[in-house]
Amino acid sequence: MTRPRGFGRADAGREQAAVGQATGGRVGPSVWGPRWSHWVGHFLAYGVWDTRVTGIGNVPTSGPVLFAANHTSAMDGPVIVGVTPRPVHLLVKAESFTGPSGVLLRASGSIPVEKDGGRGALVSALAVLRRGGVVGVFPEGTRGRGDATSAQAGVAWLALNAPAVVVPVAMLGIRRTGDGVARVPGLGRCLAVEFGRPLELERTPGTSGRVALERANEAIRVALADLVTSAAARTRLPLPTDDPLRSGRGSK
Repeated sequence: MTRPRGFGRADAGREQAAVGQATGGRVGPSVWGPRWSHWVGHFLAYGVWDTRVTGIGNVPTSGPVLFAANHTSAMDGPVIVGVTPRPVHLLVKAESFTGPSGVLLRASGSIPVEKDGGRGALVSALAVLRRGGVVGVFPEGTRGRGDATSAQAGVAWLALNAPAVVVPVAMLGIRRTGDGVARVPGLGRCLAVEFGRPLELERTPGTSGRVALERANEAIRVALADLVTSAAARTRLPLPTDDPLRSGRGSK
């Protein structure tokens, strides 16, 4: 297991103080939430489940970083928070911010994404990145097969506008075929997380913003899909073959 880097009190103070002239003074979520939630996720990933992590060295030790992870389960968030070497603010659908779970999500520094397109979430995430922080995004936008055959453009927009490097993250074994998206993996289940090589994306001079966004989004999607495929072959942990939300099974 790899101990996290850069979780110190002084680091957090400097990070919060460095926030955002380019975001109109919006500072984004507190830097403290990911520091305590990391240890909760760490306990789940390594104490409750048997999580194998590779590619930690691909995560830059400083500067703005975007994690682009595939998405099959509600448990993806706690796992990535627990194994990342740096504190991370996750983008999470706004409907999850209700009741006790909503209190925990807010306290953990997660960023709610509204159905209106998530403009507010993008502004908050941009503030985190411009203070040198880390943001975690599930580009597929919903929990399904996790094969990254499609991707929403929010992560590409953030990468180009922060700017920030993108680290693809393959997550395997968390949901199996037949499981609902909210089902908690059994005690001791073998999980795998692989951090891929970072992508540096930029807008080529003379290229329109729309074209640059489309190219960046496709580059991220392809890198994530390739990583998931290779990680599944290496670990022998296959992706689920079903999509519970589309089939109507949901969390069952």
